[in-house]
Amino acid sequence: MQGLIAAIDALDAHETHGRVRTVQGLLLEIAGPMSTLEVGGRVVVESAGGARLGAEIVGFRDNYALCLPFGPLDGVRLGCRAVFKSHAGGVRPGPGWLGRVVNAEGEPIDGKGPVPGGGVLYPFRQQALPAHERVRVGGPLDMGVRALNTFTTLCEGQRMGIFAGSGVGKSVLMSMLTRNADCDVAVIGLIGERGREVQEFIVDYLGDALERAVVVVATSDEAALMRRQAAYLTLSLAEYFRDSGKRVLCMMDSLTRFAQAQREIGLSVGEPPTAKGYPPTVFNELPKLLERAGPGLKGSGSITGLFTVLVEGDDHNEPIADAVRGILDGHIVMERGIAERGRYPAVNVLRSISRTMPGCVPADRRPLLQKARELMSVFADMEELIRLGAYRKGSDPGVDRAIQLNPALEAFLGQDRDEQTTIADGYDQLAAIIDSADAGGASAVT
Repeated sequence: MQGLIAAIDALDAHETHGRVRTVQGLLLEIAGPMSTLEVGGRVVVESAGGARLGAEIVGFRDNYALCLPFGPLDGVRLGCRAVFKSHAGGVRPGPGWLGRVVNAEGEPIDGKGPVPGGGVLYPFRQQALPAHERVRVGGPLDMGVRALNTFTTLCEGQRMGIFAGSGVGKSVLMSMLTRNADCDVAVIGLIGERGREVQEFIVDYLGDALERAVVVVATSDEAALMRRQAAYLTLSLAEYFRDSGKRVLCMMDSLTRFAQAQREIGLSVGEPPTAKGYPPTVFNELPKLLERAGPGLKGSGSITGLFTVLVEGDDHNEPIADAVRGILDGHIVMERGIAERGRYPAVNVLRSISRTMPGCVPADRRPLLQKARELMSVFADMEELIRLGAYRKGSDPGVDRAIQLNPALEAFLGQDRDEQTTIADGYDQLAAIIDSADAGGASAVT
């Protein structure tokens, strides 16, 4: 019944239509009543053979609406009828969406039948909650991954970026967080994903964890509007569960592909390219998207956001990475060199930071973390000399201790995909490593 009511509400009171005037590349120019149209509005183009192609108004030029399609332009010709919709699109999610895989329009693609609709419409694009009405971030959130729990502790409602090159293990880390994180619901957006990896991620990596998750998929071969809308839908679903009082873990892979989709859209309508070919709207849309995650209003849930950034050529200073770092509440850096030596997750804890630390770390644990960071930093500074054999044991007690503890610290930071460690257990294991070295040094002096 709710689905029927939603379908009736979606009907327009009257129909406004126009005609396709030109087709240039992916851009459609449509003539119609310009005074009634707005940017972001939906259009349905009736192409040859009765097919219906969805499109979105992305701008205006010379008294014509500039539209980009949600699919291929096959069959579209000059004079095709275009019907303008009075709404910008949205979804009506419900609890029955858990365990489902949907596309950017919210349509199921997992072969399990239709998804049950809810009563409230959540637009694809909407403003973030007012900053002055939000509650503050909550307490530490157990992610189940030692490297994150101890050295980049996240708080409930925090937003973090995962910066990594291709093939460094982002998808595996996301699956570990989905299974292990102390949250009620996980909403996962796969933006511009390789088609062959979707089933692999859902079946092999997520497994039973899919029961408390919703996965939004837009593969790399889909239109730029679909890839961008998949990111919007991911946040809309997270907002629904947040408003239902749930603690939501929202993960998106990747923000870079969202930015690339927005770049395609912006360049198509004639925006000037700026940094690395990205037009200004890219850097305008990124904060609008990311600010939708975070703490909710008093009495509601929260959205803890983890957004991956695919750094091209392993350049962590490229424009998208720089822009995202300035918006989020911290960053997790995954490095190819660490992955190549077989340690997963390949997190470089010395380059990673959580802006809620040390406030969310117990006071009695802060010296432990500081000492561990110092030891890893000393080893990193001397690593080349140590590997070349240029360092002589006994030259510096601090370096000797860092060399002694490095294998144990590397083993601590590594973690199997099916392994789970709580925050408290992680602190205890790290303390045991540091204490064992202290005990060994004391006995040697004796």
